[in-house]
Amino acid sequence: MRTPLSVLLKDKGSAIHHISAQATIHECIVKLNEFGVGALLVIEGEKLIGIISERDIIRKLIGNKSDPAKAQVADLMTHDPLTVPPTMTVQEAMKLVTEKRFRHLPVVENGKLLGVISIGDLTRWVMLQQEYEIAALTGYIQGT
Repeated sequence: MRTPLSVLLKDKGSAIHHISAQATIHECIVKLNEFGVGALLVIEGEKLIGIISERDIIRKLIGNKSDPAKAQVADLMTHDPLTVPPTMTVQEAMKLVTEKRFRHLPVVENGKLLGVISIGDLTRWVMLQQEYEIAALTGYIQGT
């Protein structure tokens, strides 16, 4: 659990799924579905300016009774999202997503976007570590 997020990003790969703030919500939904992700980073040039998730779309689009073909990502996204450094540990990230009820954490170092870690990435990592520890302890107990 003291593993830095940089290790998870390395295992996960370097793909950063993103969209423009000027894209329509319909285009955003298509991309979310195409990539099989729950959120897209909103990037302008090389700068992270927001994040838009399925939850944002459902809550804000339905609440505002907006047309997904006309509403833009900029209208519904979370502006200036909280970012975390790659040195943050899995344990710290789990605490943060639990307390803040976030599902996605953009990872940034020196202003450069490195990737995004989801709550699924975190729980998967914790589960794998627990399986490893159980196997090691079982082996120790059995003398293998």
